[in-house]
Amino acid sequence: MGAPKVKKGTTQPSSEKMSTTELFYSILLTLQYGAQPLISKTGSDCDYNGLDVICAVILMEKEGTLKKVFKEWTLIESLTASGLPAAIYALQNSLLQISYKNLDSLTFSMLNQTKIFFTALFTYIILRQKQSMQQIGALFLLIMAAVLLSIGEGSSKGSASSNPDQILFYGIVPVLVASVLSGLASALCQWASQVKKHSSYLMTVEMSIV
Repeated sequence: MGAPKVKKGTTQPSSEKMSTTELFYSILLTLQYGAQPLISKTGSDCDYNGLDVICAVILMEKEGTLKKVFKEWTLIESLTASGLPAAIYALQNSLLQISYKNLDSLTFSMLNQTKIFFTALFTYIILRQKQSMQQIGALFLLIMAAVLLSIGEGSSKGSASSNPDQILFYGIVPVLVASVLSGLASALCQWASQVKKHSSYLMTVEMSIV
């Protein structure tokens, strides 16, 4: 009679801890996505890259892997794992700088979230990771929302602007291309982490420096 109680008591806290952790990271992601347009307009990439490096180093030190990671570091492995994603992210940031100057914050944020769809697409192409039916449905709704916003933004701005093509070619197109690049870079980072066993924290440091 005592054994089942002990087993039940040991499994329940771990489940609660896991759900609390998931809620915490969900809140962080929500704050990140909501504040992204403001951050993009007011901040410098160098400032945020420096913050990324500091956080990554602290986390590696906390895990006790800092010395081992940097002792085994090689330039060739670094360029293989982080070089291409870093170049893609740099191009993506340039496109986003162009886009948010020609779109309102809501449209920019929603269109920018299409990178989730392209991440899933490239993850399937590169890593052959399939999505569930619920995930596919959610991605479909995301794309539909992006299409409707693009049509609405183009028509509303086009009626009030003397150059409506500017909204399309300097607002909508750049953010969608940036989303494609973001999805590709994310899939490449996941490939380097899972296949090449490259530390994700070390990749953060490498891409920030590059």
